[in-house]
Amino acid sequence: MFRSLANSLTRMLEGVGIALDSVRASKARAALTILGVAIGVMVVIAMAATVTGIRHSVTEQLESLGPRTFFVQRFFQEGLNISDGSDELSPWRRNPWLTPDEAMMIRSLPTVREVTWREGANGPASYESAKLNDVSVTGYSPSWVLVNGGTITAGRNFTQLEFAANNAVAVINDKMAEQLFPGLDPLGKRIKLFGRPFEVVGVYTEPSSLFGDGGSPQAMIPHTTFTKVARYFKGWMNIAVIPVDGISVAESQDQVIAAIRSTRGLKPAQENNFAVISQDKIMDSFSAITGGFFAVMLALSSVGLMVGGVGVIAIMMISVTERTREIGVRKALGATRGEIMFQFLVEAATLTMLGGAVGMAMGGGVAFLVNRFTPIPATVPLWSVVVAILASVVTGIFFGLYPASRASRLDPVEALRFE
Repeated sequence: MFRSLANSLTRMLEGVGIALDSVRASKARAALTILGVAIGVMVVIAMAATVTGIRHSVTEQLESLGPRTFFVQRFFQEGLNISDGSDELSPWRRNPWLTPDEAMMIRSLPTVREVTWREGANGPASYESAKLNDVSVTGYSPSWVLVNGGTITAGRNFTQLEFAANNAVAVINDKMAEQLFPGLDPLGKRIKLFGRPFEVVGVYTEPSSLFGDGGSPQAMIPHTTFTKVARYFKGWMNIAVIPVDGISVAESQDQVIAAIRSTRGLKPAQENNFAVISQDKIMDSFSAITGGFFAVMLALSSVGLMVGGVGVIAIMMISVTERTREIGVRKALGATRGEIMFQFLVEAATLTMLGGAVGMAMGGGVAFLVNRFTPIPATVPLWSVVVAILASVVTGIFFGLYPASRASRLDPVEALRFE
């Protein structure tokens, strides 16, 4: 047993050595093979690292909102939503807008602890001579910090009284404070949003998030004031709901759905003209979207592996021709067809493994650049490395089968006469 294992290992190492010699002897053809496989593997590694990073960020953002928080929206469609704006492809357009009255009604339900609602727009902001052309301005209800997370590091949030009175007060984030008030205390200062004066009452630091606007200037103002001064697309209010402790999310969702249906006068046979979305549903939707990315990844990597496979066939056929006499000698000395095939398949797999190693290095480099220069915390998952190695080996074996089979079927007498 040990002798057989040693012989197999020897043949494998011999095949690896011959494959490396082929690379040195046929650099151009080998480069084509290695490059094709490398591109296919690089796509797998880079896209897997990016999608893993995005998934990690989505999970972190949902956790920062609280694991029991769910959302009420005008509509929600899982996966990719293709729409040309027509009623046929956009049936959600018939759904009524959510309103602050509905949000306050939800807050009064016994299974609901807290509710916050928001709408947003972009516009200019200024303080004296300092101007920002594109600032994210969001109209919130007063409990927005509880749902969004983060910290008001200076000053305070706007109060329920200021909210009810439509007061022109604003909480700005730390990025906006740095850009409008370099070296100054922003509290109590008056800034202009949409051309209207607002008093800065607080400075907010957002939790780290891939999809948040923590890296850009933001202003948070009472929703009641926002609807009067902002230029925004109406009908896109989002409502976040936190259930009462001790009440399940499903029970709270059922009560919210029943309450909205009753308020809107929907009959039992009618479908909901709104959407209640749990965090699990958001993650399912994200998984459906990433499934599309992985389909693209598979197509792109397959092209690269096909190019590498064609190179494998070319190099191995040349190798069979150049080593015809050697094959004849080995057969004359008793080598079996299986032994000849094994050696050539090892050579083919070695060539594609070289391409796989280059591709993994390239993919790791792309992941590093994405992680370094974008908000995406790209990390290479172990499964993508395993898939890359297996894809490289399988490509080499599959495309090396024909040359290996041809070598194993050579007649030893004819092979020995070959010049």
